[in-house]
Amino acid sequence: MKLEVDGISFNVILNESEDSSSKTPIVFLHGFTGNANDWQFIFNKLPQNYLPVAIDLIGHGETESPNDNSHYTCGAIVYQINSIIEKLNIYKFVIAGYSMGGRAALSYSIKYPHKVIAAIFESTTAGIEDISEKKSRVEHDLLLSDKIKRDGIDWFVDFWLNLPLFSTIKESFDIDDIKNKKTINSVTGLSNSLAGFSTGLMNSYWEELRYLEFPVLLISGSADKKYTSINSKMAELIKKAEYKIIEGAGHNAHLEKPALFTKFVNDFLNSLKG
Repeated sequence: MKLEVDGISFNVILNESEDSSSKTPIVFLHGFTGNANDWQFIFNKLPQNYLPVAIDLIGHGETESPNDNSHYTCGAIVYQINSIIEKLNIYKFVIAGYSMGGRAALSYSIKYPHKVIAAIFESTTAGIEDISEKKSRVEHDLLLSDKIKRDGIDWFVDFWLNLPLFSTIKESFDIDDIKNKKTINSVTGLSNSLAGFSTGLMNSYWEELRYLEFPVLLISGSADKKYTSINSKMAELIKKAEYKIIEGAGHNAHLEKPALFTKFVNDFLNSLKG
C-alpha cells in the first residue's frame, strides 16, 4: 500500500485482508540499499499473535526519492515513520531494524518510548561518540554520496558489496541476484540517504540506552567483529537487553542465517506475552 507523508509517497507492506484487531504489530525497517521486501522471509513464520509491517524508508524501494536532502535526516526519518504508524492506526508496537534501519528504529525508540513495546536491533550502533570520528565519517559519507551521483548505481552496488562488512555473503549467495535487488534503488535516493543519515550525523544515544525500559533483543553475526563489539557494549547498558550472536554470519545476519535469526526473534516475541 502507498501512504503519503508531506507530499512524499511511501511504500508499506502488510496484509490488509488480515484481521489485525487482536494482534500486536511488529514494524520492520530495512538496511541501506535494501527495501521492505527484505523482511518477507519472516512474515509467515512469526507467532500468530503478531502482525508484520515493513516500510520502504525514504529513497529506497518503491518509496519516492525527493531531491531535497532535508527529507533524509535522522529527525525527518523518525517523523516519517511516526506519521506512517499513525496513519495505520497503530498505537503500541514492536519495532525491528537492521543496520541503517536499526539506527532509525533506535532513534524512534528514544523519541517515542511510550509507543514501543519492545525493540529488535540487528547489527545496529547507538552512534559515534568521538567528535573527530563523527566528522571523519560525515566527510567519508559525503564523498561517497557524490561518487554515487557521478559513477551511478551499478558502480556503487559493486563497491558496497565488496566491503569487508559483507565478505561472508559472497561465500554463500548468488551475488548477481543480490546486486539486481539492490539496483532497483535510485542514485538520488541512495546518495541523499548517505548524505542525510550518515552515522556521523546521527545523535550519539549511548547515554540514553540506560533509560530504555522496554525489552530489547540485540543480534549480530560472529564474523562481524565491529558490530559484535558494539552490540556487546549496548547490551551492558540496556536494562532489559538480550543479546544473540549468530555464528558464521556477517553484518547481514538475517540474510545469511534466516532460520536462526527467525528462531531468536520468535523466542524473544513469545517471551513478551503478558
